[in-house]
Amino acid sequence: MITLKPVSTPDEAVRELYEEAFPYEERRDWPVVLSLMETGKQRLLHLTKDGQFAGFVFYWPLPDFTFIEYFAVHTATRGGGIGTYIMEELEKMFGRLVLEVEPPLTEQARRRIVFYERLGYKMFDEPYFQPPHHEGYAELELRLMKKGSTQGETFHSIKNQIYHYVYNLS
Repeated sequence: MITLKPVSTPDEAVRELYEEAFPYEERRDWPVVLSLMETGKQRLLHLTKDGQFAGFVFYWPLPDFTFIEYFAVHTATRGGGIGTYIMEELEKMFGRLVLEVEPPLTEQARRRIVFYERLGYKMFDEPYFQPPHHEGYAELELRLMKKGSTQGETFHSIKNQIYHYVYNLS
């Protein structure tokens, strides 16, 4: 049985998987994560499978959609459709979803994109640049993918919401 439970404070298992799953340039420093959670802007779902830690989802409820910032499944739990199940549950919980993916330049990035496309996500063609999380680092070229839409929605309107609320940029 898989459960997704909102929690207000991440535990050490979440921190360890977060630091293992995402390279330094793609993730925030842990004190920043904790600070964002304290404000309630960034939120966390703790994932369990059969009562054991299975992964996490860090997300941002934005005005027009939910932005999935970090999603990771523990290596011991991967396979058997857990990723698909979690993404389908997120859609039921939040409706419209947006997430960042690496450009399709590596086999792993292409597999990740195909995974989301099989779930009905559409990738914008426009390049998207994630602002750096650390001083002295360059922005990262990524792509945005979305599931669900409304009339008049554009790449720029989605990007602007993420830049404004998630990255605190105008």
